[in-house]
Order: sequence, then C-alpha cells, then structure tokens
Amino acid sequence: MMQMDIAQNEFLKPYNSFGVAAEARYFMRVRREDELIQIFGNPDWEQQSKLVLGGGTNMLFVDNFNGLLLKMDIPGIRSTKNGLKVLVSAGAGVLWNDLVGYCVNHGFAGIENMALIPGTAGAAPVQNIGAYGVELMDVFDSCRAFDTHRKEMVSLKKADCGFAYRDSIFKHQEKNRYIVTEISLMLSLHPIIHSDYGAIQAELEARGISHPGIKDMAEVVSHIRLAKLPDPSTIGNAGSFFKNPIIPQVLFEELNRRFPEIVHYPAGEGLVKLAAGWLIEYCGWKGKRLGAVGTWKNQALVLVNHGGASGREIYQFSAAIMEDVKNTFGIQLEREVNVIGALD
Repeated sequence: MMQMDIAQNEFLKPYNSFGVAAEARYFMRVRREDELIQIFGNPDWEQQSKLVLGGGTNMLFVDNFNGLLLKMDIPGIRSTKNGLKVLVSAGAGVLWNDLVGYCVNHGFAGIENMALIPGTAGAAPVQNIGAYGVELMDVFDSCRAFDTHRKEMVSLKKADCGFAYRDSIFKHQEKNRYIVTEISLMLSLHPIIHSDYGAIQAELEARGISHPGIKDMAEVVSHIRLAKLPDPSTIGNAGSFFKNPIIPQVLFEELNRRFPEIVHYPAGEGLVKLAAGWLIEYCGWKGKRLGAVGTWKNQALVLVNHGGASGREIYQFSAAIMEDVKNTFGIQLEREVNVIGALD
C-alpha cells in the first residue's frame, strides 16, 4: 500500500476564491482515483469527516474544517471523435476554463458560452454550471465517480445525475456520496451558436461579427464576464453568490404589476426566472460596502471581500441582503455558494 501524503493544519486561504482565513485539520491532494479507494478503505480515516474541494470558487468557509479535506487535482483531457460528435473527457482537477479553451481550439462546440466560469471540471456537474443560455446538462454524457457508500468507482450517466437549474443529486439526494473524478461531455463538430442574449448580440455587433463561430463566442463571453465580474486574483469573490429565483407565472404577474421594470426570463411552462442581481440592486445594495464586505460595483449579484473579511462576516452580509429582498418582493433568495462550518 502506497504512502499517503497528508498535511496537518493546512491554511486554506489560497484554496478559496473568497480568500478568507480558515484551516483544515488534515489536507490531501488527490491526483489519482486509486488514492480515493485507499483513503476510504483505510480504517484509520474511516470515521474522519471529509470535504471535497475543487477550485474553491463556490465555497464560503465560516469556520475551520475539523476533518480531512480532499483537494481534487486529477489531471488530463482526451477526446474521441465519432462522425460529427466528439466525446471529451477531463480529469476532475482540470480548470473549467482550460477545458473550454481546449475544446474551442480543437473546434469542439457546445461549451463556448461557458467560457471563464471559475472552478474545476469535477465541480461542474455538482452545480450544473451554466451561462448565457447554455448549461452543463445540455452536453453532459457521463462522469466517473468514487461511491463512498460502496467504496468503489462507478459511472453515472446524465439521467442518473438529476440535473436541474444550478442543481443535481450531488447537492441534495446524494450529497457527499459521490466524488467526481472525471467528466465526459458530448460535443459537436457542427456548432449551433447561442447568441440570443442582448449583451452577446451587442458585443458581436460592436465587433462587426454577423456570423460568429465558437471562438468568437468564447472571446465575447469572456469579454463580457471580465467587464461585469471581479477577478478573484485581485479581489476575493465566488462569482454569483445567489441563484436567480424561478417563480410561478401567476406570482410573476402580480410582481410585474407592482414592479413593471422587473428583469425576467422564461423558465419553462408556467414559470419565470427573475434576475437576482436586479432584485438586489433595486433594494439599494449594488456597490454597497459594510466593513470589508460588499457587493461588486458592476454586478450586485457578486459579493466581494475587500480584504480581511471573515467568512462569517460575508455570510451575515448575505443574510441582510436576503432579508431585504424578502421584505421588498416576497422572494426568498437562495445562496449558490456552499457554506462550510457551523454558524452557531
């Protein structure tokens, strides 16, 4: 049995995009699937609480983690063509934007609208990431994962994952059961361009592009995201902090009478998606700062750490926003980030 490299009292500030100070009692980099089999099969670690970390771009540590943190660093991208389709597989530790770049450079279409989304490939199905009219579930084929119940590697197809808007079985029904080690996406050599969003159309027109390719789309989306969202390397943030709420059409019509300018999108039969950023901005929170915590000046949906804020302070700031939105609109916002630690 190979020796496992496990560190103690690991400082987690470099591993979370909010840049908050926290520690993990034990810390292990996972570079191969067999390392998971080994750690979960070791009786010395069986009772230890465990936390899986990808890029740390969707976590808020409000406390230290008193257990074993598994940092997923499995590398590698490979592809197999079949006619006009191509199956692209990526290790859980591959940065999502690196995977987008690989696919765009090889002419594999389907994820170009998700350029510059932070995080890793392994974390992508947990959140069912998406942007500008495209979601991971649109191209997801399958994933390999370690089943912590059965203590073995399994393959999960799209139908097994219970995908919904920013949701999956990995967040709810089977939370903490599966550790994704590799994802496989079914992409196309015949691109279908999704340029319906106003911001994309405007930027394409500004660039004089009437028939965009996937490279154009990735560049335009990256440009828009950089203009709207802060860079985690310069100011701590986790991107969108809240989900866009989806409400029944009947409730929307009532809200629309009171707030005719409310920003909304169709979300399926009898459902409407509201822009959480607009709700927050309407309540006066855009660019607001309390101590070291604030909302981003260009996008109220993004909470930022101006330097030195604790995870608990960021959490309390988000709670104040949620209360204000609830009192104003009767809408209960839901956090998109995972909150790690006790709040007592």
